[in-house]
Amino acid sequence: MSTKTNKWGPLRGLLGLLALAVAWQWFATSGLYSQGVTPGLGTIGASLWHKLRDGALELDVLATFGRVLFGLAASAVISIPLAVMMGRYRVANRMCGPLISFLMPIPSLAIAPLLVTWFGIGNAAVLIVVTYASAFPWIYSVKAGVDSINQVWIKSAQAMGADRRTILRKVVLPGVAPYMLAGLRLAFGRAWVAVIGGELLANPTHGLGIRIYDANEFLDTKVMIGAIITIGLFGVIVNRYLIRLVERRTIVKWGMALSRR
Repeated sequence: MSTKTNKWGPLRGLLGLLALAVAWQWFATSGLYSQGVTPGLGTIGASLWHKLRDGALELDVLATFGRVLFGLAASAVISIPLAVMMGRYRVANRMCGPLISFLMPIPSLAIAPLLVTWFGIGNAAVLIVVTYASAFPWIYSVKAGVDSINQVWIKSAQAMGADRRTILRKVVLPGVAPYMLAGLRLAFGRAWVAVIGGELLANPTHGLGIRIYDANEFLDTKVMIGAIITIGLFGVIVNRYLIRLVERRTIVKWGMALSRR
């Protein structure tokens, strides 16, 4: 029974995407709007193929995905140590907590025009926007993980002579690993939202966001939808495969979570 479930699991996961594709094709051919405004799947696919053949799609994907990766890495380097300190030390939590609470509700796109004013159009403003947007999921998830660590584990380690560095490396970081991966999922989603909006405002040379903006200027709906589909496909690949691979090699292997198919 489990073998059949594993065999058909990936196919069942595609049913939602298939239903969305069928619904769009019906809407595109319903006559409610012109084909130029609501292109069919064939037209969108042909546009994507053309962009792929001339290299434009590859450049846009690499540029946008590179900004997302940079923002995630930069926010992780800043946010994870900060969250651990806030969870471990009351003074750090009292100092940084109000600041985090003040900044977190401010949308990343609200500060994007200001960053463009300071740093000009191009990569710098977009990278800062992505880093800012993806920082808060890391902070709240990792801090929640630190807060949830059983104090008996820490006291037992102290009783066995472990110093602070050893406790951090052997107890705290493994204990927050599931929360860290949850923060990664949330940060990845916010990073994609921020990078597309940032590209729309900062106008870099390449990127899926700027491609959507340019296509909108010429009412080229097929290019806009093709870029949106590309973004969604990257989300599926990263969430369902890359992040799950990390989960299987860390928290599942350590017995901290069940394996999912």
